[in-house]
Amino acid sequence: MENRFYVTTPIYYVNDEPHIGHAYTTILADVLAQLHRVFGDEVFFLTGTDEHGQKLQNAAVKNKREPLDYCDEMVMRFKKTWRKLHIKNDDFIRTTEERHIKVVSEILQRIYDRGEIYSAEYEGWYCVHEERFWTEKDLVEGNCPDCNRPVTKITEMNYFFKMSKYQNWLVDYIEKNPDFIQPAFRRNEVLGFLKKPLGDLCISRPKARLSWGIELPFDRQYVCYVWFDALINYISAIGYLSDDKKFESWWPAVHLIGKDILTTHAVYWPCMLKAMDLPQPKTIFAHGWWLVGETKMSKSLGNVVKPLQLADKYGVDAFRYFLMREMTLGQDSTYSEESFISRYNSDLANDLGNLLSRTLKMIQSYTDGKIPAPPGDNSDNELARRFEKLIPETREKVATLKLNRAVEDILELVRATNRYIEKNKPWALAKKGEKEKLGRILYNAAETLRLVSLLLSPIMPEKCKVIQDQLGLQDDTAGNLAWGGLKPGTSIKPGEGLFPRLQQPKAEAINMTEKEELPEGVIGFEEFGKVKMRTARVLEAEKVPKADKLLKLQIDLGSEKRQIVAGIAEYYTPEDMIGKNLVVVSNLKPAKIRGVDSNGMLLAATHGKKLVLVTTDHDIDPGAEIS
Repeated sequence: MENRFYVTTPIYYVNDEPHIGHAYTTILADVLAQLHRVFGDEVFFLTGTDEHGQKLQNAAVKNKREPLDYCDEMVMRFKKTWRKLHIKNDDFIRTTEERHIKVVSEILQRIYDRGEIYSAEYEGWYCVHEERFWTEKDLVEGNCPDCNRPVTKITEMNYFFKMSKYQNWLVDYIEKNPDFIQPAFRRNEVLGFLKKPLGDLCISRPKARLSWGIELPFDRQYVCYVWFDALINYISAIGYLSDDKKFESWWPAVHLIGKDILTTHAVYWPCMLKAMDLPQPKTIFAHGWWLVGETKMSKSLGNVVKPLQLADKYGVDAFRYFLMREMTLGQDSTYSEESFISRYNSDLANDLGNLLSRTLKMIQSYTDGKIPAPPGDNSDNELARRFEKLIPETREKVATLKLNRAVEDILELVRATNRYIEKNKPWALAKKGEKEKLGRILYNAAETLRLVSLLLSPIMPEKCKVIQDQLGLQDDTAGNLAWGGLKPGTSIKPGEGLFPRLQQPKAEAINMTEKEELPEGVIGFEEFGKVKMRTARVLEAEKVPKADKLLKLQIDLGSEKRQIVAGIAEYYTPEDMIGKNLVVVSNLKPAKIRGVDSNGMLLAATHGKKLVLVTTDHDIDPGAEIS
């Protein structure tokens, strides 16, 4: 049904505590679920834990614990983290629960009875960490190609799922359903993988080697391969084989996953569902990794970012906002404390927090602390028009999982409201006694804040509740997603600043006893580091009057809009420039060129009479740092 939304995270392996990667996927699912609820959809949001397999058995033995006791303890870490991060999942499934085990066993028996599973001797290289077999040609310098750990050669009887029989069907399905695997380059990655012959999937492990798992119902000497077991959680949790009505009302799902588990979800899982005669998921969306510098987080490297530490330091809502705003879904993104603070200060302190503070102060001063009554004629209300356009655009971006762009659009409404206040100067209207116009301006600013708080509440539930409380809203008005829901005469309740500005951490002093002598024309890294370059998108372009070589550009730098004057009119027309993604020096001292303000500089390559602008080879959001 169009008004139902079923979203899942992967079920997380409980051999370690949650990190920022787990937190990102779960917050992303939570925000998507809450946004769909804001728009009036029925929602089911599932997360959980994967608790079987070799790694968990080994970890339990190492800690001198029974596997289930060990899992019980580790699961609490995930549940505690999700509570702390304001996650509102509808269900939390554990693969050690009877409701899941029963469904896995029944599925195994059914497809075994249909001849989809057979036994055979298998010889291959086994990686305990990845819990999977590899062929000789798969190995990289003798190690596992996924984790680069040593592998062990194993020869044993096992059971296999006839996955290879579905290869042609799966290729055809993916090609005919372009939204099935997203983003598009991940879809192409899977199709590339499927150009090679697809082998059958070993779905068993002998109990003599591994006892911690779900027994095969047709051979009690074996347990089920952890991935075959784990993927079934997406249907066992919503009533498959136990509650047909519930299952049919929610399936199929949108699966949110990290790119490292794309093959299991986009190859194994569709083939399993096909063998069960079940519909395929709506979408399998593989997001990128959070990097520290240029490196993936790794416990062995000691660079794992722990979400609760960040939430304690900066606040849960600010942490959630940063994750949703900073990553372009599908691409990797880099975490640093500097980028976190920069995003916080620009979007939250400067834009949203400032709008709330100044609006409430003016209502307090000019209209006795009560929301003024706007005039009946709303025809020239530019903020109302912007908002009415924003709603369908936001719905479309949420539906297509372009969440960071949806957030940027909402923040652009906040910036537009700050500009609206500057343009209309309520303080001047108050001095002139123009009460009607003053009331309209202040009402529009306050109403924008109410509606923005609704749209951002899935990301920042606590802070948006503070906005609503300070506006004096009751529950019956806070949830009305239509312009004009703010009741005139409502008493505001101003409070402390919403987002106090943060200070960037001081760089560690570099101890240099001697100044390094550099060759002429060579600069040091510290000097180069002073140049800040960012991506920018051109919004508007026009020629500078009486200047044949100059174009005046309005550019989007992600956190702000700027004007730049560039000497490129001989090579590019204004029409050529609209929508271009450029690279600009963003910390150049502002200048006046032919009397026109210019705040930044474009980068371009020249050779003889030819000039070419420096652009990005892939689409990326404005404001991305060049490093």
